[in-house]
Amino acid sequence: MSSTAPTPGRARPTNEALCAIDFLLLDVDGVLTDGRVNFDFEGREYKSFHVHDAAGIVYWHRSGGRSGFLSGRSGEIVRRRAQELGVEEVILGRVDKAAAFEELLQRQHLTPERIAYVGDDLLDLPVLRQVGFAATVPEARDEVLTQAQFVTNRSAGFGAVRDVIEELLKARGVWQNIIDKDGRP
Repeated sequence: MSSTAPTPGRARPTNEALCAIDFLLLDVDGVLTDGRVNFDFEGREYKSFHVHDAAGIVYWHRSGGRSGFLSGRSGEIVRRRAQELGVEEVILGRVDKAAAFEELLQRQHLTPERIAYVGDDLLDLPVLRQVGFAATVPEARDEVLTQAQFVTNRSAGFGAVRDVIEELLKARGVWQNIIDKDGRP
């Protein structure tokens, strides 16, 4: 895991702009997971998700935020995890993320500046270029790092999403309240 994140290519948005974010959209492989694709002896795919990311998504939802997953790959385990966490939009198997993003904007009646997106690879670039908060992980491809406004300190699959959520919740001024309650509702 990275101890020091690379420098993002673009400036971090103001706290005011971050406060306008109400939808968190996440790539899955290489963001919520460490990017490895694992199979058991029967050929079934399995993934590891970090509990810090899950807790962060819960905190995000409690603060009134909405969320979605956008992945170029499909997988029942991702749908299951999304359901467990109350993730509203689950868009899987879409390599044209620009088109999928436009459809999301229409369905959710959102504008790009109201969305934070976390992606790590080239398929994520069209979305990262449009959103109000473009975040990535230290292991992201160089082309993604140049488009990022925030790079997590933690590695993909090891709490990176939580870093992004904490940044958003701190900008909203609600993070300290979550700490004061020890993460409880």
